[in-house]
Amino acid sequence: MSEKTRFHFTGICGTAMGAVASAMKQRGYTVTGSDTNVYPPMSDFLRGQGITITEGYREENIPADADVVVIGNAISRGNPEAEAALDRKLLYHSLPEVMKEFFLRGKRNLIVSGTHGKTTTSSMLAWLLRHAGRDPGFMIGGLPKNLGCGGYFSDSEFNVLEGDEYDTAFFDKRSKFLHYLPECVVVNNIEFDHADIYNSIDEIKLTFRRLLNIVPRSGMAFVNGDDKNCLEISATAPCPITTVGLAENCALRIGSIIYDTDRSSFTLGGVPYSVRMTGEFNVRNAAMAAAAATFAGLTEDEIRSGLEAFEGVARRQELRGEVNGIRVIDDFAHHPTAIKLAVQSLRQKYPDGRLWILFEPRSNTTRRAVFQNELAEALALADFAVVSAIPDLHKIPENDRLDPQKLSADIARLGGKASYLPDIDSIVAEVKQQAQPGDTLAVLSNGGFGGIHGKLLAALA
Repeated sequence: MSEKTRFHFTGICGTAMGAVASAMKQRGYTVTGSDTNVYPPMSDFLRGQGITITEGYREENIPADADVVVIGNAISRGNPEAEAALDRKLLYHSLPEVMKEFFLRGKRNLIVSGTHGKTTTSSMLAWLLRHAGRDPGFMIGGLPKNLGCGGYFSDSEFNVLEGDEYDTAFFDKRSKFLHYLPECVVVNNIEFDHADIYNSIDEIKLTFRRLLNIVPRSGMAFVNGDDKNCLEISATAPCPITTVGLAENCALRIGSIIYDTDRSSFTLGGVPYSVRMTGEFNVRNAAMAAAAATFAGLTEDEIRSGLEAFEGVARRQELRGEVNGIRVIDDFAHHPTAIKLAVQSLRQKYPDGRLWILFEPRSNTTRRAVFQNELAEALALADFAVVSAIPDLHKIPENDRLDPQKLSADIARLGGKASYLPDIDSIVAEVKQQAQPGDTLAVLSNGGFGGIHGKLLAALA
């Protein structure tokens, strides 16, 4: 055990922070923590582990005998505990640094990265390993239905990590995934995103190059062979590369795709697989998970059986309810490409009736003007698009803001039907008046959207 035994987590109730804090406690370390958002289920889970949590951030929350302060990604300068750690000259680490030192070193770490599909692909891969009896550790930025939680560490030789290109901490602006000691990397796709920390696609490509630069010679990077940015960043990589995709030049080719309303079948390098999900992007996710699982040593039968049993991820095209023949779907899509893929998949899954997209521009990128035109093109693919007001608009510089009213007008100009409705009550009223049996209402947000799903179901009933 490290001579450092007492850890204080500032921002402990985040999914990843809570999972690591719990794992540290289980390994015999003394763990305390604080957060402004102390509520179930995370607060109950942590207290059930015997971890003392304080609500709110204060200097005195950090115990006098703390050896290490773990500072969460959401914490910035001005936070009383961050300032105290600096003033008291304490040893402080980011969460990825702690993961690297205590859980990843010496293990076979499988990292799933890319702009889209990280959560689903890493969930599939972790499940394939668990289903095959390998009991992997995992850290995933969502809730995989088969796994029951987003973060878990075991004594297995394997870890599966959703590799986020977002920055690590206020004192470390490198991408989180650069700390993860990868043996195997999946790069699903690369597009511009995270407009709050990246200025251009070139900056994003640079961080992915750095990721491939730390994959060992004995490792492997599986990259999307149909994505020009993936091909570009892998062209000079020092590690082995396998391209995966639909194109003829891909080393591991996806073929024979068949879509049904509740499943997709495909071959990967000639080997047949099937997954209970729809849409080309889920076929690509499953193919990448199968490729990485094969690298990890699973057999074709183990992978086939695991994919067949995969139940999906919460908030990824999740049916929240159906009343009077009208379905309410919850989906996380918050990037123009992800919205297009969601529309394609939902039309395959629900071919009859009209498709509504209720969109909350809430991510750091979609609140900005950078995708003003691309969002209009994506949302125009639905039968009806409803755009809400932008949350926390004051946090975005005035000249950099998305214009939701213009977005609505642009959707109409492109041949779609759109409304800008600033609040949830007006959205619910509009939908109640216009929706018909057979319609699908897809709610797209990377937040809770004010509990609109339940309000829609109640109003439609």
